[in-house]
Amino acid sequence: MAVVKDLITVTDDHALSFGDYSLTKKTKKADFMFEGDLYKVKTYNTITKLEKNGMMVYESVPGTTVHNFSASDAVVTFWVEGPNDAQITLELEPEKEYKVYVDDTNVGRMRTNLGGKLNISIELNPDQSVSVKIVKL
Repeated sequence: MAVVKDLITVTDDHALSFGDYSLTKKTKKADFMFEGDLYKVKTYNTITKLEKNGMMVYESVPGTTVHNFSASDAVVTFWVEGPNDAQITLELEPEKEYKVYVDDTNVGRMRTNLGGKLNISIELNPDQSVSVKIVKL
């Protein structure tokens, strides 16, 4: 997989791909329409952030590239890549428990805080992508 040169795009399987961790200068793309919602992506080597209708959906430090991002009420799935390990924050349902899988390995149950934030650390190696699946319990 590679960085998303258009910053955000719809994949063939009707999911989102976004982010470009190779950029050295903050770059953004706003007003990207997908399934009736407006998305905005801000990305570069330090941070990648995706917003939907003005609300945070995804954030990584340092920046990452995300492929095939799909979110429903019960499951969030995506592939992530970057040059270094990343701290990823997702905004989900407040005070709910989720089971987190990284490369099909159950890494445990995690609970969102009052604001619905779920934080996970992902070990990343250059030129390799990691699958992430978060399932609401």
